[in-house]
Amino acid sequence: MKTAKELLLSYLENINDADKIIDLFADDATIELPYLGSLEMPWQWHGKDVIYQFLQSLPHTFADFVFQNIRIHIDTPDQAFGEYDVDATVVATGLAYKQAYMGRLVAENGKIKLIREALDMVQVAKSMFPDGVPPNRLGL
Repeated sequence: MKTAKELLLSYLENINDADKIIDLFADDATIELPYLGSLEMPWQWHGKDVIYQFLQSLPHTFADFVFQNIRIHIDTPDQAFGEYDVDATVVATGLAYKQAYMGRLVAENGKIKLIREALDMVQVAKSMFPDGVPPNRLGL
C-alpha cells in the first residue's frame, strides 16, 4: 500500500499519463484548485471518471506540462504536502506558463482521496488571457 508521499510523487512524475495515474485515485476522489474559481473557471473534479477526463485534457491545454523542482515538506502515512513548479506553454495562446504550485494530498487505503492545490492566479491570467481577463470571468 502506497503512502501519501509515494502517491503524490507518482502523480507528479506521471502527470501526462492519465492512463497510468488514474489507478492511484480512489473511486470517490477529488482534485481541487480552489483559486481557479476566482476566474470563474472549473476548480473541482470529483469521481474517477471526471478526474480521468481532466487529466486527459492537460496535454491539450499545456504543451510540455511537467512538474519539476518537487519539494515535500510534510510526509505522514495519510497526508503529504509539497511545492512544485511547471514551465510549460498554454496551447491556446502560445504563451509561457511558469507556475508554482502548493499541494496537499490525502490518502485513504493506499489511494488518493483528495488533492488540493494552490497556484499563482496572476500567472494563470497572464498566460491564458493575454488581452486581459474578461469581465464576466471576474464576476463583473
